Amino acid sequence: MRRLGVLAMAMGIAIFTAPAWSSAETTPNQPVVDEVVLTGAIDPMLASYAERAVGNARRDHAAAVLVRLDTPGGLDSSMRSIVKAVSNSPVPVLCWVGPSGARAASAGSFILIGCPVAAMAPGTNVGAAHPVGITGGIMSQKVTNDAAAYIRSLAERWGRNADWAERAVRQSVSVPAAEAVSLHVADLEAPTRSALFRAVDGRTVRAADQDVVLHVAGARIAHQHLTLAEGLLHAIIDPDLAYLFFILGLVSLAAFMIHPAVHVTVLVGLLLLVAALISFGMLPVTIAGLVLLVASVAFSVVGLKVHGRGLPEIAAVTCLILGGIFLFNPSVPNAHVSIPLIIAVALADTLFFLFVMRAVINSRYTPVQTGPRTVIGAEGTVVTPLDPVGVVHVRSETWTARSTSGHVRAGATVRVTGMAGLTLEVEPQPASQETEVSQ
Repeated sequence: MRRLGVLAMAMGIAIFTAPAWSSAETTPNQPVVDEVVLTGAIDPMLASYAERAVGNARRDHAAAVLVRLDTPGGLDSSMRSIVKAVSNSPVPVLCWVGPSGARAASAGSFILIGCPVAAMAPGTNVGAAHPVGITGGIMSQKVTNDAAAYIRSLAERWGRNADWAERAVRQSVSVPAAEAVSLHVADLEAPTRSALFRAVDGRTVRAADQDVVLHVAGARIAHQHLTLAEGLLHAIIDPDLAYLFFILGLVSLAAFMIHPAVHVTVLVGLLLLVAALISFGMLPVTIAGLVLLVASVAFSVVGLKVHGRGLPEIAAVTCLILGGIFLFNPSVPNAHVSIPLIIAVALADTLFFLFVMRAVINSRYTPVQTGPRTVIGAEGTVVTPLDPVGVVHVRSETWTARSTSGHVRAGATVRVTGMAGLTLEVEPQPASQETEVSQ
């Protein structure tokens, strides 16, 4: 059994870490192009995926590697890892910004310019490559100079417009596909991958310091995929998810502080905050936005403790909405929280603190009614006559009882007035007494 358990664990790890792939029959002499899809923020997961896929292209006997690019930017270190893998690849790498509507912004500009072949679909754009820090501020002159020198070296290596590339870093300029081609920033426009393959077929390109002739016309595309672990981690690098995880984490910790008996809330809160911080580390988050979100939860807690005539609750909702709006640097494309999500979270947060948490607090100050003495004040029925001791039935239980008002017949209604050990002290109800007298 132990060996079976170890085998099952090993298989699970293999499935979790193994990359997925798509297979298809290849006709004789049909070239194969491995496709690497870089969409969303450029992060360590995408860098690991790109390095692995580019490195495996030679093993797969691929005629070329196609990097399909659509990104608003990302981490400088991850971008440099991707460019380094492309530069050292013995298999030619083609970069295509597509389909229409895609972009190669910020770190994506470096990747596009750093590829041997740079193509863009109509309706795409490239540029806006000025370094942006984790707090949303423009980076120091030293970092800017380093980025400008790096993108200039990439452009010069592949014979592209180094002056424009430097302006993209220093002045955040951006151009559409047609203008990028006319400025010699990109090599050509290609509406589809097949059109790109036809356009570059027979062209000689440089790959790992050697000239290689491209034979990619009519090539079959072999899709390379993220591993499950890379996919999950990359998926949480999303402004909406980061905002949601951060708020839920703060609320969970606040709930634990208010009601410490529920230990699961602190665990859930910590896990959500860790996920949020991972996302924040790769997004242009602002300090002002973080402070506003923390303040919103603090005001919600204050509203539970202090009767402020609704002012703490109003402050909490205001901070929550403003925090969501200003959480990310607005100058970075697509780095923002959707307004419907902000409104939905603000409404849910308000209802949670007003009703759920207030009910929890009120329950802590309600006396707990347990034990035999909880029957005092309850009414019961005499089972055997009380003369003065007999048996009564109170709250579905049978008790020995002593009458404090003389004889009480069977079937009469009595009220419990006290206890002496395990014997109830009872007195007849007035209506029962009148019935007994009339008889």
